Amino acid sequence: MSTQGGGDSTQRGQPSAQDTGTTVDLDELARRLAEAARGLQQQTDPQQVLDRVVNLAVAMVPGADEATITMVRARRHVYSAAATGDLARWFDVLQNETGDGPCLDAMWKQQTTRVDHLAIDPRWPVLGPRAAERGVGSMLCLQLFVHEDTLGALDLLAQAKSAFTDESEHIGLLLASHAAIAVADAQKLGHAALALVNRDIIGQAKGILMERFQLTADQAFDVLAKVSQDTNRKLHVVAEDLTRTGTLDR
Repeated sequence: MSTQGGGDSTQRGQPSAQDTGTTVDLDELARRLAEAARGLQQQTDPQQVLDRVVNLAVAMVPGADEATITMVRARRHVYSAAATGDLARWFDVLQNETGDGPCLDAMWKQQTTRVDHLAIDPRWPVLGPRAAERGVGSMLCLQLFVHEDTLGALDLLAQAKSAFTDESEHIGLLLASHAAIAVADAQKLGHAALALVNRDIIGQAKGILMERFQLTADQAFDVLAKVSQDTNRKLHVVAEDLTRTGTLDR
């Protein structure tokens, strides 16, 4: 295909002549999501990422009054990893007490869960009325991530019934996908930083043993490993104790 000829390059990628303006809102949404993604990627601490996600969710998803990131560890303990307010945090406490709820369904069944009238929804006969008494009218829950034995969901709460629409669900899913990537990246950075710190501490401990007992680096490491095994403590904990106290607790 020839690329020569007339035509203004500034018109490339523009809507067709038949477009009635429906792309304007989509363009604005794409811009806001791009800004949100950049902001999330700038955070290196996992908790900061989670806090930012719940605030973005309330700001961007139509109908949302509060948001929480629900986490479940070992399929038992339910807690709020981040929340915009007391009601969102309380709701996760309620899910932990009752052992069920729309957020848990979103995680375990790997599907988006939208609840128009929580008080009368037959899926949660115990949780629903109690949540409604505290002012939760409707909810939108989206699976966020699955990491080893920990599951996470982004949960949006509204005081009004039927507060969430197809648009809410669409925007929420897009935001959740960006958030999941940002959380994973932040967790990797956190683990890498911790590994570097632990490596430095182990190096310091090896240096102490090498100087004190005229050992080689390999021999000093073997000593630390033996103490770690005998005392059932992690290697970096043994090393940290040695650098802090100057002694090896056997």
